[in-house]
Amino acid sequence: MRHRTPKVDSGHDGTVRERIHEVLLDGPVTARDVSQRVGIPEHDVPGHLEHLERSLKHKGQTLVIEPSACLDCGFAFTHRHRYTRPGHCHNAVATASSLPRFRIER
Repeated sequence: MRHRTPKVDSGHDGTVRERIHEVLLDGPVTARDVSQRVGIPEHDVPGHLEHLERSLKHKGQTLVIEPSACLDCGFAFTHRHRYTRPGHCHNAVATASSLPRFRIER
């Protein structure tokens, strides 16, 4: 049985992932931005992004992740391929980091 993305009846057209796709086409956004624009909880966004990344390959598009950076020392987490912010920076032992940003590249 295939799972389908549920439609959210909030006056918007399309599935949640279709709406996320549209938001990502507008430019770099954080998971918080996606959550607010699409009307879903922020903690649900990473799961949708993971699935969307796989389906974009069939359309010849790519999900680009602009990495988080430590707000204390500026270290960029370039080798991290997760959809959430890191818990702490190993260089500065700080816990504050910027949110990763996402966009679709054609």
